[in-house]
Amino acid sequence: MKVLTPTIVNPIERMDAPESAWLINECIAGNENAIEMFVRLHETNVFRFALSIVGDQAEANEITQETFLSALRSLRTYQEKNSLKAWLYTIALNHGRNHLRKQKILERLKTEESHKQPSPEDAIIQDEKEAVIWSELNKLDERHRIVMILRYFHELSISEISEILDVNEGTIHSRLHAARERLRSQLENIHGE
Repeated sequence: MKVLTPTIVNPIERMDAPESAWLINECIAGNENAIEMFVRLHETNVFRFALSIVGDQAEANEITQETFLSALRSLRTYQEKNSLKAWLYTIALNHGRNHLRKQKILERLKTEESHKQPSPEDAIIQDEKEAVIWSELNKLDERHRIVMILRYFHELSISEISEILDVNEGTIHSRLHAARERLRSQLENIHGE
């Protein structure tokens, strides 16, 4: 498998269920063209999600690669009743958490937030207000930050987030509410409202 280089290109159109099942079966059978199509279909979203977890493009690229290697190895265990996107995000989240643990990025984010170099997210987000929101979002603890990222940056449904995090939907609603309130409070403190 070649090294992934996330590209910003028009994503392949969403496949319907029979086409998706065909692609998965072809990947399991080892069809290299199908594997490449599978990766290209999902790599941008997985990369963006990984980037939103670790905030570093090189690490996000590594997590993306690890996610697809893991996914392709376990594709036989994928159950079509679950969302493929949610399944891939679950794998990416687990790899992202492993990276965070290994490099203690959570502590670095809390202590060096104001001194760090602009992240790729900051370069993409040119609007000052959005940059402040992203900065304040990174100050939330992991369980609140992840649900906000999944819901508002990746536009996943509550049920998909529940599936990814393996937490009931009521807890997801509760975490979203708490995260929104904390974020609102942090933004009010910044703007002195």
